[in-house]
Amino acid sequence: MSGAEPLRVGLIGYGVAGRVFHAPFLAADPAFELAAVVTSQTERLSADHPGARAVPDVDALLAHPGLDLVVVASPTPLHVAQATAAVAAGLATVVDKPFAPDAATGRALIERAEAAGVPFTVFQNRRWDGDFLTLRRLAGDGSLGDVRRFESRFEWWKPAIDDSWKSTTGASEGGGILFDLGSHLIDQALLLFGPARVAHAEIGDRRGGAADDDAFVVLEHDSGTTSHLWMSAVAPISGPRFRVLGSRAGFVSWGLDPQEGQLGGGMRPGDPRLGRATAPARVGTDSHPDEVSLVPGDYAAFYRGLAAALRDGSPLPVDPRESLAALELIDTIHSQNRK
Repeated sequence: MSGAEPLRVGLIGYGVAGRVFHAPFLAADPAFELAAVVTSQTERLSADHPGARAVPDVDALLAHPGLDLVVVASPTPLHVAQATAAVAAGLATVVDKPFAPDAATGRALIERAEAAGVPFTVFQNRRWDGDFLTLRRLAGDGSLGDVRRFESRFEWWKPAIDDSWKSTTGASEGGGILFDLGSHLIDQALLLFGPARVAHAEIGDRRGGAADDDAFVVLEHDSGTTSHLWMSAVAPISGPRFRVLGSRAGFVSWGLDPQEGQLGGGMRPGDPRLGRATAPARVGTDSHPDEVSLVPGDYAAFYRGLAAALRDGSPLPVDPRESLAALELIDTIHSQNRK
């Protein structure tokens, strides 16, 4: 795939993932053309992206002429079958995380894409959260010293379950908060500190639904860091987003990266406010505290990297085997908690 012509994209799904996390960045990046979308929300798609054609199903999408890339942004239980169809059609493929309901299925999908010579990657957008980018810089340049403990949380208060697929899909199909949020938290921990084993894990279904909604995971990294990861839909008071303890200094940040809320509220890529957190993080020690401004979040970087990979052979923005490593740990956690 080379040349100046935009890469023609077929998007599967126009729910929150497709509408908020994918379509705006594809439409804003001149390297891409959003050509077709699998959705029944034809009026909404037409209003948002008048140049894109709504199609009824994946078969119709794959029959759409001239596609270069398929983005799978459907509910998790559909990811593998839809990604397999895209790969079989010879199209570069992006799959939202978690890209498979277990490591064996994920590994087979990666190997299928490799055998077909089809570029395949996973949308791990939280790698481009502003607080994570800031922490990655501080950990990488030695400001914190040797990181001994990494604490990371996605917590909020949603005590009533609803009838969405996320609330009604069990772990066997890739449902539950460990898959949904753990795919982010574990991926970030592995990216920062390298390979790890599961030292301890707790998974709960506090609301009585089909999916786990509260989890705590401890990872012990080969590098010597211990990661404590919380994910919960039933936390009436949330803890710090990050709390990191190093041999020289610590780092603490609060709140979520603003990009999801901004995009859901209608802000579009190119707006200078996008990704800019208003509150600084804290760095240093209790006796010598300091503040650090967070780097702006940049989800658009995923698609910039993907365009470079498809056009001139640069590395994919996310190596799918890194996402597979997170699935392997999630498999271990589920296995331990079934005993």
